[in-house]
Amino acid sequence: MPRIVSVWLPQWPVHRWLAARQHRTPVDPAAPFVLADGSDAPRIAAVNPAAAASGLAVGETLADARARIGALQVRLAEPVADAKALARLALWATRYTPSVALFKEESGADGFFLDVTGATHLMGGEKNLLTDLAQRLRAFGLPARLAIAETPGTAWAVSHFARTSPTIIPAGAEAQALTPLPVEGLRLAPEETVALRRLGFKRIGDLIDKPRAPFAARFEKALLKRLDQALARPPEPLALLAPPPLYRKARSLLEPITTEDAIVTVTARLMQDLVPQLEADGVGARSLRLTLFRVDGVAHGLDVSCTLPTQNPDDVTRLIRLKLQHLARFLEAGFGFETVSLAISVAEKMNPRQRALAATSEDAERARRCTVLLDALRQRLGPESVRHLVPVASHWPERSEKLINQRSETLATARDETAAWPSAKHARPRPSLMLPRAEPAEVIALMPDGPPLRLRWRGRLHTVAHAEGPERIAAEWWRTREEAATRDYYLVEDQAGRRLWLYREGIPGRETAAPRWFVHGLFA
Repeated sequence: MPRIVSVWLPQWPVHRWLAARQHRTPVDPAAPFVLADGSDAPRIAAVNPAAAASGLAVGETLADARARIGALQVRLAEPVADAKALARLALWATRYTPSVALFKEESGADGFFLDVTGATHLMGGEKNLLTDLAQRLRAFGLPARLAIAETPGTAWAVSHFARTSPTIIPAGAEAQALTPLPVEGLRLAPEETVALRRLGFKRIGDLIDKPRAPFAARFEKALLKRLDQALARPPEPLALLAPPPLYRKARSLLEPITTEDAIVTVTARLMQDLVPQLEADGVGARSLRLTLFRVDGVAHGLDVSCTLPTQNPDDVTRLIRLKLQHLARFLEAGFGFETVSLAISVAEKMNPRQRALAATSEDAERARRCTVLLDALRQRLGPESVRHLVPVASHWPERSEKLINQRSETLATARDETAAWPSAKHARPRPSLMLPRAEPAEVIALMPDGPPLRLRWRGRLHTVAHAEGPERIAAEWWRTREEAATRDYYLVEDQAGRRLWLYREGIPGRETAAPRWFVHGLFA
């Protein structure tokens, strides 16, 4: 049974503007004050309570408003800044639940929904959750109207038009709650609400039990769609700010914390709380997000990734500490963090093993040290700065390996399942530096299919003192439509000690009459 909270912030643009701009261009909040758009014929975009009491309304032309109120305070509306600030406030609201969605533009970009299904018990019930949320918003200087119901449509209508706030609508009582509310509570276009009122339908209750066919013939689909969504037939999906995490734990603190050690300690406890769930599902954390909620309503998110899935709190706290040290100049604690949440967004299966035996294995210890090093480098340098190679099932050298990074893809998805690194016993010599593209060279060979004796590459003449080969690599006909030539690779060393890796393209007399030579790499 879903439970949705609607958080409506009346006069949100005005309150946001006063909080951000009051110290630069002061206005008198007690006097009529409006925000106007920047069009050639400006219209009012938002009004404060004093302007609303004077009869001004959103959508009215600014010229008419000035004619009615001579001392009207006018400032330019900032819809982009309003949307960004509302998104930050919605991110702060994830302290109650990770499922948060902003109001859509047609519903008024002045609030958000909280899907608190299964999360109200953490606050002691729905009433305590709404009370706590209202008190915190009021402390931020944001008067809010709250309602909780089984559907977003009902919660939105009740928060906007009910006489009391906050309001709790029991499950199954949506029709009863909507009956006395005006038709504007269905989030319809203005012209549709005007048409309904002209036909005598002023309340939502006037529509609920009426035959549907006349409405379907007279109005757009939105009318019946909104009515059905408000009554949970069918359910209305929410466009969440971010997908809900797989695992999440949060902790509200009695006293705000500000130090790095305190944050790491709380993170360790949260990870310890998550370990039983991870062990039960047989998975480990790969990507985590630590969110720090400040007392003044600002939320800071820290993302960390692990090279291998882990269930060890020490691994997570080590990465968090490195992240905090890296962001020490940018992370402002203010008056402290009052709530901390840890969410696992990516988890992967872990192979079961006996920890006591694994801890004594040299391979396990070597893998652990490599993992610690890679994780530390990624936190210090950034995930894009540390890359590694994975094998690919191909005989051609330029296709036999792939360079990936932690952010773009994981080891499991990047590695070709049919490929493996060749064993040291059967491995062929490969250069330490592979050229991005094979470069042509002029070569003199003893015979058309013999080893090179002298070559000119990059304008320099090399006399071959020793040559090994050939290593013949046939073309991979299944990868390309064009008929590719066979390659014969040679490892050569010139008289100065330089070692080159070059190949002859095409078998003389069979695939080509005049084979070409290319330098493909350099040995150390």
